[in-house]
Amino acid sequence: MEEENISKISELELQKCNEIITKIQNYYSEKMVGQYRLKVSLLAAVIANGHILLESVPGLAKTTAAKVLTEAVSGQFSRIQCTPDLLPSDIVGTQTFNYATNTFETKLGPVYANFVLLDEINRSSAKTQSAMLEAMQEGQASIGGQIYKMPEVFIVIATQNPIEQEGTYMLAEAQLDRFLLKEKLDYPTKSEELEILNRIEKDVFSQSKPVLDLKSITYLQNVAKKVYIDDSIKKYIVDIIDATRNPSNVISEDLAQYVTLGASTRGAIAFMEVAKAVALINGRSYVTPDDIKSLRYSVLRHRISLSYAAIADNVSVETIIDAIFGAIPTP
Repeated sequence: MEEENISKISELELQKCNEIITKIQNYYSEKMVGQYRLKVSLLAAVIANGHILLESVPGLAKTTAAKVLTEAVSGQFSRIQCTPDLLPSDIVGTQTFNYATNTFETKLGPVYANFVLLDEINRSSAKTQSAMLEAMQEGQASIGGQIYKMPEVFIVIATQNPIEQEGTYMLAEAQLDRFLLKEKLDYPTKSEELEILNRIEKDVFSQSKPVLDLKSITYLQNVAKKVYIDDSIKKYIVDIIDATRNPSNVISEDLAQYVTLGASTRGAIAFMEVAKAVALINGRSYVTPDDIKSLRYSVLRHRISLSYAAIADNVSVETIIDAIFGAIPTP
């Protein structure tokens, strides 16, 4: 494809985006060891101005990654430790009565920040989880009948621990669908773990110096909207999403029987937005099929529901995703 014929993005804009992205990636690499997939997913979520769910056992730097991203762009960071007794008002805010002025005053909650870390979101009750729905989807929240807008750059980074079930509440499908991406973190290699110890010893993680400001992020977001995506690739996305809903049409019945629910239209939108972000990260002003494939697990793993039989037979959602992508012709 001829980039100059299809691109609405100038060379100057593309160059500036590359500089911004490189600065963020370098800062991330200085603070974090390994976790390349997490770096790309976080950056894609920021560029698409979407939310991301991180899943792993404790101690794999989920919180550190969120803080590093915030530090890099000098954003406002807010951390909410989710517990079963956490109330919606603890997140969104509430009205308090001021006896001195004889009036009600609104106290905004910690959700009003650029980067909000919801630590162990599955430990909060369903009522509290639902309090985030309006904020995440609509970019606003209501307190005492008054609507309060979220900041222009508003990213929710939620974490959950998959190994503990006691005192946890499963996220509803409607809540999961609000997350642009779901990333799973793995243990570091031995060499990476050794490097982590060396950096801890040198106190690297406590040294923070922003390399950008929030205007750089909004610039990336605005340019990403202009990234070209061909109709053939849009059709490719639609075919993939349709295959998650009707898997028996494209993959073997042995695998299709495990799928109980496919992706919604929000999944198709997520694919398009993430693909544009990935194209920009790779220094291009147009989307290729590889941009769709690169974060396919992160886009789909929380949007496809499997039966209990899949768990019993040790069939993962990633296996279903690979089967679908293997069956759909690449444009």
